[in-house]
Amino acid sequence: MNELRKKNWNEIKTNDSWALFKIMSEFVNGYEKLSAIGPCISIFGSARTPSNHPTYELTVAIAKAIASSGYGIISGGGPGIMEAANKGAKEAGGVSVGLNISLPMEQDSNPFIDQDKLIDFQYFFVRKVMFVKYAQGFVVMPGGVGTLDELFEAFTLIQTEKVIKFPIILVGRDYWKGLIDWIKEKLLGEQNISPEDLDLFEVVDTVEEVMECIERFYTKDNFKPNF
Repeated sequence: MNELRKKNWNEIKTNDSWALFKIMSEFVNGYEKLSAIGPCISIFGSARTPSNHPTYELTVAIAKAIASSGYGIISGGGPGIMEAANKGAKEAGGVSVGLNISLPMEQDSNPFIDQDKLIDFQYFFVRKVMFVKYAQGFVVMPGGVGTLDELFEAFTLIQTEKVIKFPIILVGRDYWKGLIDWIKEKLLGEQNISPEDLDLFEVVDTVEEVMECIERFYTKDNFKPNF
């Protein structure tokens, strides 16, 4: 039994070593394609939001306004809010990027992505690096676990100064209220974060407020990758 376990462990280690080449290829492909797209804003949110939902329509309007201001739009490439983000970018004639991920339930890319800016990923962590590295801001629409993962990844990286600060904008005061209250009551109340950490994000409701946040932050053209 011990010999069998040892053999299986050695096979796992060998497979791990070969996986490094696949991981490297995803990084290289992502860096090469995204380094040339210019300043972009990443928009996150639920893949389950239908196209007739008010949040979908709001996302289209937000993406359209952002793209009309000269930014590209980066989404996760799939349906729901991701599709709405790319649709808004496309309608405004802006850059529309999709960072698609292979999932067990199979996520197809949406039709509003510029085909030369559609990148498929196997690894979530490589994809998340691309979101942070090439985005000048995060607009976070209502979403689920994946949206929260991306939100707190950015929150952590800025808080720990691993990346330069960029705007994190949560859209939907009513949707995010419970989370914000918990952060204030539990994280801040038990001194697990500092009061100034609450300044790392803003909560808004409208297209105009989103644009205000972005324009207030970027008072001059100081755009560059975040690390």
